[in-house]
Amino acid sequence: QVHLEESGGGLVQAGGSLRLSCAVSGLLFSQYKVGWFRQGPGKDREFLAAISRTGLRTKYADSVKGRSSIARDNDKDSVHLQIDNLGPEDTAVYYCAASIAVLGDGTKDAGQYEYWGQGTQVTVSS
Repeated sequence: QVHLEESGGGLVQAGGSLRLSCAVSGLLFSQYKVGWFRQGPGKDREFLAAISRTGLRTKYADSVKGRSSIARDNDKDSVHLQIDNLGPEDTAVYYCAASIAVLGDGTKDAGQYEYWGQGTQVTVSS
């Protein structure tokens, strides 16, 4: 059974940083790209970042580009997302997701991802 579990969320002050982790089990991790998404109150699910199977290629949304970093550890079947300079607009539930598709044009599309975690809440206080 495939399982993705996010961790690292919580309450953060504006201007601070967070490091989210995604632990994956039940699939051949090195064959899947992994993406991070978030969904804020009353908003649609939003793509944030993704990393290729090998970790050599990444893709970021404009909303976090320049202040975030995604990395993976294929020995530990895990992916991490660091976001700096947080603001209240970053308050959301953050999800990791896995897809067998290669990192390409459809990477920002949530529908491309077959497996999802339950999400972790991030609240940024001003």
